[in-house]
Amino acid sequence: MNLPKLIATDLDGTIVRSDESVSTFTHSVFERVRGAGIPIVGVTGRGPRLESLSRTDLPHADLLVLGQGGRVLDLRGPGAPRVLRDARVPGPVIARIVSTLEARLGPIKLLLEVLDAPGAPLWGDEVDDWPYPDDLIVQERELSLGHDVIKAFVRVGPDTDALLEVAAGVIPADVAEVTHSGLGWVEITPPNVDKGTGLAIVAAELGVKPEDVLVFGDMPNDIPMFKWAGWRRVAVENAHPALLALADEVTLSNERDGVAVYLDNLLKMSS
Repeated sequence: MNLPKLIATDLDGTIVRSDESVSTFTHSVFERVRGAGIPIVGVTGRGPRLESLSRTDLPHADLLVLGQGGRVLDLRGPGAPRVLRDARVPGPVIARIVSTLEARLGPIKLLLEVLDAPGAPLWGDEVDDWPYPDDLIVQERELSLGHDVIKAFVRVGPDTDALLEVAAGVIPADVAEVTHSGLGWVEITPPNVDKGTGLAIVAAELGVKPEDVLVFGDMPNDIPMFKWAGWRRVAVENAHPALLALADEVTLSNERDGVAVYLDNLLKMSS
């Protein structure tokens, strides 16, 4: 059986378990993938401030796509990673988007990812439902929106799918991209910045075609790379229904090392 020429995987909810661990088995399988000469790419919504954590969870990655595609890093070779993409949205653009959403939906909560230093906090409104409270500095919107933004998070009510549908309907694609990754917030990135375009940059760098790329994911933010890749699109069984609908195959959940089980079987069948 022929193997893909590139393997790309989401992290949280896909290879990372709910206790924030990645199993020894998963690490061992990715080592075998590298031993087979197949490049590995981590493709995550985590911003560049979480590069170190992402490299810890997937130390086998040759390249990383961070911030839903806004920061693309080539980790090969000595020294600091080579930046292949660094995309941001001007703060005033986010301000106009927020005004548009609030005119339609009423008051919303806003968080902003502006800083990319390791472990840097988000800035934004006071909230009681952000899952990482030590990772947030509350400050005035006007101050926060005076900067270019890596990624913005918006929330109103508990139905993230409904908010995403509204946001996608009122925010033109040439102004910003919108998605969600299962955190309960809709995420806003620069236009044409998503996991699909980020992964396309990686593939072009490696000289790999979409039909030779195998991808794994679990949430709506993985939809663009599922639409782009062509070798196989594999969802974990805990995936969002919208992603399951696009998947060629479904593997076990992240809690049961579904990605590693799939890759282990793939390597065995090819030997």
